[in-house]
Amino acid sequence: MTPKILFIEDELNLLEALSFILQNEGFQVTGTPKGIEGVRLAMESPPDLVLLDLNLPDIDGFEVCRRLKADPSTRSSLILMLSARGGMDDIVSGLEAYADDYLTKPFQPRILLARIRALLRRTQATSAVPATHHGLLKVDLAARDVWVEGEKVTLTKTEFEILHLLASKAGRVLTRDQILDHVRGTDYAITDRVVDYQVSGLRRKLKEAAEYIETVRGVGYKFTGPPGTEVDAP
Repeated sequence: MTPKILFIEDELNLLEALSFILQNEGFQVTGTPKGIEGVRLAMESPPDLVLLDLNLPDIDGFEVCRRLKADPSTRSSLILMLSARGGMDDIVSGLEAYADDYLTKPFQPRILLARIRALLRRTQATSAVPATHHGLLKVDLAARDVWVEGEKVTLTKTEFEILHLLASKAGRVLTRDQILDHVRGTDYAITDRVVDYQVSGLRRKLKEAAEYIETVRGVGYKFTGPPGTEVDAP
């Protein structure tokens, strides 16, 4: 099935040029320069992936992202944010708004294509995976849901990816660079402070299970909870 991409971008030259490239690469592309129109289009026909500019003329990309992730019909659509703002605060804000990736302008089209394909592959690879049980934790990889002692907790996409990565390699120390490579892609040029920020937020949400994520000083993190066993999702 041809992947559907919704491109929300107010720079019309960029919108047209990248839409043309994506269509030539086999994607079905719908574009709009307005955030509200983008939300409407997404809810009418949920895309596989949304390319989302932050600086839109009506509502900003953060608000578009929050609206899409709050609606059941578009919650599973991947979101790749695009912005000329490359500071850590902007990147963290994007991650907290449930973006799946963040690409700083200007960028080469081949980098964008690589990011899109990586996100789509990640989703396809996890779509049939059952839930796993790690002591106090239950993790449903397909639905991207987490429970702590039977109580569902809400994680951002990035928090979920970090938890799943660490839990899938229980007992193994992962460096911050390795975590970044898995969650964002090998060319994601940001500082490892973003990983620390995300892990801190993840621990707060995991409550009693926070002790499963151990800091290895000067290196990174490791998961010290039990290895996963397959279970039915709650």
